[in-house]
Amino acid sequence: MTNKNFGFGTQIRKSPYFDSTVKWGATGFSVYNHMYIPRDFGSPEQNFWNLIEKSILCDVAVERQVEITGPDAFKFTQLLTPRDLSKIAVGQCKYVLITNNEGGILNDPVLLRLAENHFWLSLADSDILLWAQGVAVNSGLDVQIKEPDVSPLQLQGPTSGEIMIKLFGEDVKDLKYYWLKEYNLDGIPLIISRTGWSSELGYEIYLRDGTKGNELYEKIMEAGKEHGLQPGHTSSIRRIEGGMLSYHADADINTNPFELGFDRLINLDNDNNFIGKEALKKIKHNGITRKQVGIEIDCKPLGGPNTTFWELKKENINIGKVTSAVYSPRLKKNIALAMVSVEQSEIGNEFQVTTNEGLFNCIVVEKPFYDPKKKIASS
Repeated sequence: MTNKNFGFGTQIRKSPYFDSTVKWGATGFSVYNHMYIPRDFGSPEQNFWNLIEKSILCDVAVERQVEITGPDAFKFTQLLTPRDLSKIAVGQCKYVLITNNEGGILNDPVLLRLAENHFWLSLADSDILLWAQGVAVNSGLDVQIKEPDVSPLQLQGPTSGEIMIKLFGEDVKDLKYYWLKEYNLDGIPLIISRTGWSSELGYEIYLRDGTKGNELYEKIMEAGKEHGLQPGHTSSIRRIEGGMLSYHADADINTNPFELGFDRLINLDNDNNFIGKEALKKIKHNGITRKQVGIEIDCKPLGGPNTTFWELKKENINIGKVTSAVYSPRLKKNIALAMVSVEQSEIGNEFQVTTNEGLFNCIVVEKPFYDPKKKIASS
């Protein structure tokens, strides 16, 4: 029998979809951006198959939005990120990094441009609202920064397109990868983008009225019934297969973009003024001492994702750590993202990892582990 006595308190917020997720079988929650997120709808492996074979609906209201408006909104948004935003059109989204003055990564949100001077940062798990408001105080720029009443759902998987057509009509097919459009579903105001944290075909549905959360969730589940839609949670298996970062695990304030191979997101050779520019120039000039790699671990299937960092050693010398690890039932391999010393980062290098189960051999391999060109997500 499902235990519905979760022991929630008032200091952490519930999402607008909370009641529906419990009704549809959520049995475990964690906390992300000061909000409860459903993390368990049964077997993580079944959730993975549901995602890659049909579709899943995930409550990701925890992806809180930082809304930037005002006459200087564009200039201020550029101040927050090393990525050149000069070509971002109204209606476009971009994956960006937020860096501090030392070049450390504070967040890796999706940026949405809703209007000429209207931006949302759709956040990973860290307090960028406070950071942005603090930066604004002494910036001399005319901006307003707040957290709007906006709560996303992710509809992800190969049948997600058919479900979206049923809900919104044929023209939703014209929505391109990393673009957004405004919709209204039976009086429910929405922004829809062709984005998601799954490496699969998918959409994010941003609810703009928190009172209609359960109504929206139920409408989508009903529309998806004939297309095999299941309630679910973001899949650690699929996102690690796709080499997607989880902030606080694979990156944090002490990680710089070059260690992650994110050179394409860093534009240093222009007049853009952004926080961390001088530090990133220095890091690029001096070179990095560690680097993110993909590894395969030679042991029996891992029982679930790692919940601690696992030490990596070569000839008894510490050379780094495993940041995210999981067993992929599709690849039939234990796969992981790891941060290792640059000297050990070459494809084919072998070393040892200490897991909860003991000491095992591992080898550096190409990442992402599956669909490296993201053909599935962008198709």
